[in-house]
Amino acid sequence: MKALLWLVLAVAAVVNVASSFAFGGIQQIIISAITGLTAIATATALYLNRDRRTA
Repeated sequence: MKALLWLVLAVAAVVNVASSFAFGGIQQIIISAITGLTAIATATALYLNRDRRTA
């Protein structure tokens, strides 16, 4: 599960960066918003699924 979340996070980041070069105007804004929300969601899921070690 964690490997899939890391993969989705990496792909979302790459697509977000690439969209600024490949698209313009409203298309770029929409794609950046979708990939940004995806990155936030996967980062949150990774944080919630982290190993909790107590001292």
